Amino acid sequence: MNFRLNVVARAGLAGALLGLCALAQAAEPVRLALIEGLSGPFANAGEAVARNLGWAIERVNARGGVKLPGGARPLELVRMDSKGSTEEALALLRAATDQAVPVVMQGNSSAVAAALVEALNRHNAREPQRRALFLNYAAVDPVLTNEKCSPWHFRFDAHADMRLSALVDVLQQDSALRSVYLIGQDYSFGQHVLKKGREMLAARRPDIRIAGEELHPVGRIKDFLPYATKIRASGAQAVLTGNWGNDLTLLIKAARDVGFEGKFYTFYGNALGVPATLGESGVGRVVAVAEWHPNVGDKASEALVRTFRQRFPKPQDDYLHLRMQVMVEMLAQAIERAGSLDATAIAKALSGARFDGRGLGGLGAGQMRAADHQFIQPLYVSTMQKAGSEGVRFDVEGSGYGFRTVRYLAPEQTAQPHSCKMAPI
Repeated sequence: MNFRLNVVARAGLAGALLGLCALAQAAEPVRLALIEGLSGPFANAGEAVARNLGWAIERVNARGGVKLPGGARPLELVRMDSKGSTEEALALLRAATDQAVPVVMQGNSSAVAAALVEALNRHNAREPQRRALFLNYAAVDPVLTNEKCSPWHFRFDAHADMRLSALVDVLQQDSALRSVYLIGQDYSFGQHVLKKGREMLAARRPDIRIAGEELHPVGRIKDFLPYATKIRASGAQAVLTGNWGNDLTLLIKAARDVGFEGKFYTFYGNALGVPATLGESGVGRVVAVAEWHPNVGDKASEALVRTFRQRFPKPQDDYLHLRMQVMVEMLAQAIERAGSLDATAIAKALSGARFDGRGLGGLGAGQMRAADHQFIQPLYVSTMQKAGSEGVRFDVEGSGYGFRTVRYLAPEQTAQPHSCKMAPI
C-alpha cells in the first residue's frame, strides 16, 4: 500500500513538475532589443526613450502580456548601448539577430537607422528563419519611408517633412517675421531639414530672408557661443532647427547668453532641458512640434501624464512621448493578431494596421500606412508658456514652464505623398 502511494505521489510530483516547466516555457519573455545611445553625448535622450518604452512594456505586462496560442507571454526590454555609433549599432543588431530576437527598436539618429535598415534587409533575406523587425520611434529622415523603404521597417514618428510643414504653417502666419536663420546637425537628417526648410520658406513666405545657414558636427560641440554670436549678428528674427538632444539645449543656452531675442522654431524644443534652460525668456519664443503634448486638454491625456509622473517622480525623468507608447501597444496587438512571433507574420499584421487608442484611454489614434510603413497621426504645434497660464496645466521637467497648442493638424492633414516601392515579403 505504501509502495503504491509512493508511486502515485511520485507520479503526481512528476506531473506537477512537467506542468511547471510547461508554464515556465509558456511565460518566457518576448525580447525586444533597444539599440540606442545609452552613454556618450546623447545618453540623456537614450535613457529617456528607455523609460518610455519600459513603461509601455510594464503596462502591457500588467494586462497579462501578449496572448499567443501557447499562452500569454510578457514583453522584455533588452537594453543595448550603441554609444551613438553606427558601427556599434550594427554589431548589436548582429548580436540581437544571432539570439533570434524578433524585434529591434531604434530612433536617435537617422544615419544609424538607415544603416540598420540596410543590414536588416540583408539579414532577413539571408536567414529567413531568424528574421526581425525594426520599429523606429524617432529617426525622421524621409528617405527611410521613401527611396530606402523596407517591409521590415516601421516608423511611428512623423518624418521631417511632416514636422517641418507643420512648423512652417505657424511660422508663415507671423506677418512681422522678415528673416530666419537655419542651423542643423551635419548629417543626413540635419542636411535635409535645412534644404527642405529653404524650399518651404521660399514657397510659402518668399518675402522672408534667409539670414544665414549653418551645419555643425553632431554631438561634438560643447560651446555653441560662436554659432549663437553669428545668429545674433545676422539680424535674424527667428531660428529654424531640427537639432535634438544636447545639441539643441546647448544651442539655445548659448543664444540666451548672447542676448538673442528671436523665436526658435524647433522639432524638439519641448523636452530634455530646453524649457528650464531658457526660463522666462523662452515664453512665447520657443515653438515645438510633436504628435502630442501634456496640455492638449483632454482627460485621457491628463490621466496619462499623472500616471507617468507617479511612476517616474523625478523632474529630470519627465519625458513622455505618446508615439513610443503607441508603438509598443501596436506591436502587442500585431503579435496577437499574427498569433506568432514570426517576424513575417507580425510585419503583415502591422502593415496597414489602425490604432484606435486601445490601451491608452483613446489616445494616439492613427494608421500604419501599408504603402510605405509611415504612421499617419495628428501633429500639434505648441508654444512655451508659464505653467498655470491658460491652457498650460502641466509644466515640463519641473521647470515651471509648459506648452500650449497653437495649431492642430488632423492625420489627413499631416499625410504626405511618398515614393516607396515596397518589396514583397
